[in-house]
Amino acid sequence: VNGLQARTFGVWTLLSSVIRCLCAIDIRNRTLYYITLFTFFLALVHFLSEVFIYHTAALTIGVMAPLMVASFSIMGMLIGLQYLEVEALSQNKKKN
Repeated sequence: VNGLQARTFGVWTLLSSVIRCLCAIDIRNRTLYYITLFTFFLALVHFLSEVFIYHTAALTIGVMAPLMVASFSIMGMLIGLQYLEVEALSQNKKKN
């Protein structure tokens, strides 16, 4: 890994964490929620491709940890998405 690759990965990680923190602050913002969900999908695909397609990473604890975090986060956010939809429907009924 050269310096440019390390800095690019660092900036990508920082951007993902900012998006995720903003979603945690404003969890009812559907657009931000979908963008955050997409960051977890992107991380999952990235690490899986490095292990199984490019063979540049071994399936060690250092790679398993982000895979598990991304997987559990995706599952949790998909479950949470159902509650956001139910909440949006109930708010629409209250307005009418």
